[in-house]
Amino acid sequence: MRIGFIGLGIMGTPMALNLVRSRRGVIVWNRSAEKAAVLEAEGAEVAASVAALFASSDVIILMLATDAAIDAVLQRGTPAFASLVAGRTLVHMGTTAPDYSRALESDVLSAGGAYVEAPVSGSRVPAEAGELVAMLAGAAETVETVQPLLQPLCRDAIVCGAVPNALLMKLAVNIFLISTVTGLAEAANFAASHGLDLQLFKRIADGGQMASGISRIKSAKLAEGDFSPQAAISDVLKNNQLVVEAARRLGIASPLLDVCRALYAETEEMGLGGLDMAAVIKAIAARAAKS
Repeated sequence: MRIGFIGLGIMGTPMALNLVRSRRGVIVWNRSAEKAAVLEAEGAEVAASVAALFASSDVIILMLATDAAIDAVLQRGTPAFASLVAGRTLVHMGTTAPDYSRALESDVLSAGGAYVEAPVSGSRVPAEAGELVAMLAGAAETVETVQPLLQPLCRDAIVCGAVPNALLMKLAVNIFLISTVTGLAEAANFAASHGLDLQLFKRIADGGQMASGISRIKSAKLAEGDFSPQAAISDVLKNNQLVVEAARRLGIASPLLDVCRALYAETEEMGLGGLDMAAVIKAIAARAAKS
């Protein structure tokens, strides 16, 4: 079985590298061709085009940031779409609106392809370590085929039922993630504003009962002022917006994420959209200056 991989961004590159290092016959393609060089050096075949990748692959993993990017790559809405996906399995591992994924599945199935939704929980560091957690949704037999293929990328791959349950689960998990990191940033800003040593703050936060893998990564960034991206502000804002929109459709409240959305939007407006989500501390600090 040959696997194609499309989307070599912050998350996609380490995911694809783990896949390439675990098996032969992986084909990659990226809109910015230079990003494929590191994969080629590890033994991946670099496709000259999307059509060439599909023609040589049985299963195609998509790790793309937006629904617009997915539609553009797949040429969805054109006759070329069916010729690409017929007889192939698409694995959508990015985070998009659940309704979008449901519609994409319908189009893929109508064109004679198969579809699995497989968003992941984790950022660049767990992606590099192959420690992501995948949530899978789709037809049972297709999910059963795809699940073992994700082992080099994920320490766990949990079946969530039919599409779009995996993406809904990802959004639920994102509420916990975003509110946790934002709370940690507010705590660090409180400590710094009182003249406390942020290395001591990190040591105490890392050693307490609230500590987790993500909190230890972000506490280090906050203490050292290192905002190189693992999950960028703009991406977190997009995911935050997806949560709020899904909540509104069902008429449920999202009070924490409403506040977080405003903070990440303010951080992006400061020109910091490419920095790590821990840089939300900048917007929190700026609010004090305005009050």
